[in-house]
Amino acid sequence: MHELSQIADKIKNSDAILIGASNGLSITEGLHLFADNQALEEVFGDFKRKYGVHSILHGMSARWPSEEEKWAFWSRLIHHYCVEYKASQVMKDLRAIVGNKNYFVITSNGECHFEMSGFAPENIYEVEGNWLTMQCSCACHDTLYPSLDMAEKMAAAEKNGRVPSDMVPHCPKCGGPMQIHLEVDRNFIRENTGQERFQAFLNQYHGRKLAVLELGIGPRNQLIKAPLMRLVDVEPNAVYVTINLGEIYITDNIKEKSFGLDGYLGEILGRLRAVCEESPSQNMQSQTSIANHG
Repeated sequence: MHELSQIADKIKNSDAILIGASNGLSITEGLHLFADNQALEEVFGDFKRKYGVHSILHGMSARWPSEEEKWAFWSRLIHHYCVEYKASQVMKDLRAIVGNKNYFVITSNGECHFEMSGFAPENIYEVEGNWLTMQCSCACHDTLYPSLDMAEKMAAAEKNGRVPSDMVPHCPKCGGPMQIHLEVDRNFIRENTGQERFQAFLNQYHGRKLAVLELGIGPRNQLIKAPLMRLVDVEPNAVYVTINLGEIYITDNIKEKSFGLDGYLGEILGRLRAVCEESPSQNMQSQTSIANHG
């Protein structure tokens, strides 16, 4: 508890919070992309038996026999994990920990749960795309298109693992197939505005007190974890808090200003929230609501 009190104090006295999140957070919410588990059986049991789909990630990167079958998978995935999503306790706890402070989220999770939990979309950078937008499969142009409403209509119309052919989306430019905007092949369209917003945040808080909160990122992750640790190294007033189950890795050069918490993410964030809320001044840092930060 003493360590959590120290972390809560660092957060309370920070000028802003930078959140990095990966698969560990999704797993805490019940979305396990790699698992052949009961959830996979309940949502995709028919795909598992017919096509040998052994995980959600496998289905996301599969070469489907037809566009009708591909979109049956994707529309069902979006319906179950996006349309039916309600903010989890771990997300509620995270929002409470952030309080009214300025913040930014960088994540490789593409299911848009941060946004759906009340975090401002302009303060989120999804580095590997997200499920609620789609692009031309050939990347003939770089416009992204919304997929949520279309996916929900397809999910309602799906029969026997296929969607109606007239509902399959086509690129408005080249007429070719569309795909969810996710980094599954070399045609992935980089979302430059997200990178620009992230850099603007880093520029704004350069040299100031920055609390870096890293959630469920594996020790060898080079996409988010390694850059965050390098950032903490060059920022003299940054503090680094990493939470991960089973393995904590912190480079030697930042250990003196870091905390590593090994355990279940949901339990740790719940306890951290309780400690933060013991300090009445936590939410007095700003009068701006969490949804309006820029």
